[in-house]
Order: sequence, then structure tokens, then C-alpha cells
Amino acid sequence: MQKEHNDHSPGRHKFSLCYLATDIRTPSNVGGLFRIADALGVEKIYLAGKSLVPPNSKIRKVSRSTEQQIPYQYESDALKTAQRLKTEGYQIICLEITSHSVELSHAPITGGDKVCLVLGSEKDGIGEELLKIADATVHIVMQGVNSSMNVTSACAIASYEILRKITSKYQD
Repeated sequence: MQKEHNDHSPGRHKFSLCYLATDIRTPSNVGGLFRIADALGVEKIYLAGKSLVPPNSKIRKVSRSTEQQIPYQYESDALKTAQRLKTEGYQIICLEITSHSVELSHAPITGGDKVCLVLGSEKDGIGEELLKIADATVHIVMQGVNSSMNVTSACAIASYEILRKITSKYQD
């Protein structure tokens, strides 16, 4: 029997995973990031550069109002934000296909790590300066004719894999 939505009781755990979304200009993509963050227990979203920020009716509609639940802040400079997060002990993991990126499943993440997942615009990707300071750049292996996917779909896949890795020390 299928469960009803009102049977759901939200978890209270937030994981040591945050997003740094750079230049995400499509409201449905920003809203999707909030919805994923809520579903998976992501601790915070940093919206940087030209990224859209709440309040925005399209973001609210796609996020199903989770932009009111997930902590976020706007940062004009994504590079400075990433550098600050590094000093706070976060690994900077860029989700981008490059000549040096590794498969997501090989991301150098272990149980208990703090991770900042950097996401770039679909048009321009992640800037070179952010890629240079990253602890790792990872990509999702694609089986079809396209070499990439929508940023929110990629974020969901990457988040799930990263959370599986950082929570591994709690599982047995």
C-alpha cells in the first residue's frame, strides 16, 4: 500500500554537505537545488555570482517552499566563498567534466568529511579559478549520446553519492 504524504515525518539530521551554486540563472534549477537539499539533509546553500535568489515565485513553486527551510546566503564572489569554506575544513568538490576529473564514485571522500559541492551554470560550467583550488573535480559517467545532464539532476546524483560516502563511518 502506498503511503500518504501526511504519513511522512521529517528527519532532523543535517549532514556536513553544502552547495556552492555559481551563476545558476534559471529559477527552476535554483528551486530544484532547494528541494534536493531538503530531501537529503544538506546543511546550507550558497548562491553565488549571477545566481538567482529567493524570494522568487518560480523558485518557491519548484522548491515547494523549501527555500524557507534550508539555510542559504548570497555570495557575490564564489572563489572567496570556496576559499573560506576550505579554511573551515570543507573539501571543495567541483561537479564538472574536465580532462582531469574523476568518476564520481572515485571522489576522495571518506566517512566524516565535510564537503562543499560546487555547481556551475549549464551554459558556462564552473570557472577555471574554482577548478584550480578544488580538492577534486568529479563527473558522472554518461551512457547516452549527451555528455552532460541538467544541473539539478546531476546535483541529486552527486549529493546521494557524497552523502553515502560521508555517512559511511556511521553505518555498520
